[in-house]
Amino acid sequence: MTFFRLLSRLPLSILYGISDILAFLLNYVIRYRRKVISDNLTQSFPEKSPAEIKQIIKAFYHNLSDLLVETIKLPSLSPDELKNRVRFTNAELVKACLQAGQAVIGMASHQSNWEWLPSAAVLNGMPADSIYKPLTSEFSEKMMQMIRSSFGAVPIPMNNLPRRMASHKNVPRIIALVADQVPNVPEQAYWTNFLHHDTPFYPGSERLARSRNLPVFYVELVRVRRGYYEATFFPVGKPPYSDLPVGTLLERYRDLLETTIRKYPSDWLWSHRRWKHWREKYPKIEAKLD
Repeated sequence: MTFFRLLSRLPLSILYGISDILAFLLNYVIRYRRKVISDNLTQSFPEKSPAEIKQIIKAFYHNLSDLLVETIKLPSLSPDELKNRVRFTNAELVKACLQAGQAVIGMASHQSNWEWLPSAAVLNGMPADSIYKPLTSEFSEKMMQMIRSSFGAVPIPMNNLPRRMASHKNVPRIIALVADQVPNVPEQAYWTNFLHHDTPFYPGSERLARSRNLPVFYVELVRVRRGYYEATFFPVGKPPYSDLPVGTLLERYRDLLETTIRKYPSDWLWSHRRWKHWREKYPKIEAKLD
């Protein structure tokens, strides 16, 4: 832990130099998950040439390396620097809900630097619970807890979310979910087409919105230039949801996310095995939320 704290104190200019070296090693020497990345991109963008896919892969490794060093740097950034580096283009949409005493669901994704987003939201007057999958390594879990709690953001393990919702039911805040993760139980996932794949999504975000009558926003995070981002909120739905067909919120999220990925293809996390599940793999699929 001490090593990472010291590394965090290095200037970003030096950390980006380390990132450049790391990106080269990941791409050309280690070839980190190269087949997974290549297969994901080729199947998601059948219209792109091999040369275009190769360029996206190269840019992806740079994005991944920048994400790693920027995540390490987060606790050592000053509040003003982080606010300058993550700009919210329309925070008033969410602030209006919070000022009315209502919590909101923020559906984010593995796009650009999602690790800076909750802390930046807090600094911009939007308290945030950051919901995440616990890591298997105890050391990594403690380190990420430390990083993700920077500037008052509250990291909440996914299995603790029901308890958190019960104890903070009247607390206005963003409940931030990285909603493009692979479900642990595909049989109970919501299945839909996404980037030319039959894809399972966690149904929990829509269930939560409906059960608690919470408005939902998609958060698009775009890299403006190295180390600088713009976050934009897109309304996904607002209560009442009684007349809204089940699955609509997830379908809207999927459409918005796919649009973002197609605009900025190298910035999504192509190294994770997003499509390791398929319907035929399981004897019974419950593609419903209720």
